[in-house]
Amino acid sequence: MTDVSRRSLSALVACAVLLPGVAQSQTRPDTRAMTCAEASALVARAGAIVMSTGPVTYARFVRDGGFCPLPETTQPSWEITRDDPKCFVGYTCRDKFNEGQGRD
Repeated sequence: MTDVSRRSLSALVACAVLLPGVAQSQTRPDTRAMTCAEASALVARAGAIVMSTGPVTYARFVRDGGFCPLPETTQPSWEITRDDPKCFVGYTCRDKFNEGQGRD
């Protein structure tokens, strides 16, 4: 085996070893698993964060309008948490020129 072949084989083995770590999915924080205080504190601390809100639903929550792209504005968002069925966790961004209708 030549030196180039050995280096190629070593690189291939290294990629194969690292690949499973890259393929692992990151889980989103879930509002239903947190207390109201934990969920709202997470949004306040992060500024903007995507959290699961149900088995197959999620939303991006922001601390304030500075985290929304122009021309969007904030809309208060209440979500289900472990201890409160209607917890104010922060805001979602909505198009202010579309009469409150979001992109969804």
